[in-house]
Amino acid sequence: MKLHKLFILFFLALGLSLNNANVFAQDDDDDDDDDDDQQMEEMDEEEWQRQMDELNAEKSNLQSRLSALTSEIDGLKQTSANKDKELEKCENDLYALVGTTKSGVADFRKKFEETEKKINGKVGTPDDARKMYFDEISKDKARCLPEFADRYASMKKKLEDWGVKPPEACYTVVKGDCLWKISKMKFGSPYYWPAIWDANKNGVANADALKHARHKKVTNPNLIYPGQCLKIPTLTDAQKKEAEMKSKKYRKVRKTKTTTDTKKEDVKKDEKKDEKKDVKK
Repeated sequence: MKLHKLFILFFLALGLSLNNANVFAQDDDDDDDDDDDQQMEEMDEEEWQRQMDELNAEKSNLQSRLSALTSEIDGLKQTSANKDKELEKCENDLYALVGTTKSGVADFRKKFEETEKKINGKVGTPDDARKMYFDEISKDKARCLPEFADRYASMKKKLEDWGVKPPEACYTVVKGDCLWKISKMKFGSPYYWPAIWDANKNGVANADALKHARHKKVTNPNLIYPGQCLKIPTLTDAQKKEAEMKSKKYRKVRKTKTTTDTKKEDVKKDEKKDEKKDVKK
């Protein structure tokens, strides 16, 4: 019994001693954790400072590069300004060679482009183009400037070609022909026949070879003769429109005349009938 109590006391004492040992060990671990946290805090501060130093160094480097680029830009601007002045001087010297100025060239350019447009589009007549402003342009040395030289030569050639009338075509009349039919054949529209008539009023193409006087020209659009060589003119859009209007007007006049003649004929017939009735009475 006593031995049993001794064993119990022994184990109690052993348990207490082990518990105290664990407490002391836990305290030691807590102390170690505190040291680690403090060390981490110190390392984070050092790292932060290191990064700040790196960023400041990078900032300083970028500022240096920016300053260098700004200086380079300023230099390029100055170079560009100098080039602009040189270019302006060259232009003024070039304009002086042909006796004009920059503003004078601007005025010349306006007239040149207007005349060029007229000649290219064949607006009006060649004489119109010469008056506004080809003749004036031809006297101005500014036409020799690189901007205008080739264009002037081309414009001059087009004006010369425009002034030359192409040779008129000729059509030999055969039996059954009429101006309406010939116009349809040559122009694709029968309504341009007045233009053929106008071209042959003063004489057909082979007038000298024809014996009869009435065959030498077309005085009546309804009378053309086999063997006549009719001039077929080249028509502009404006001339086609004019011929078409004449055709419609002629048809209207002819229709009115035909109606009037018919009425007169009817009146004459009625008068004759009345006369016959009177005779019978």
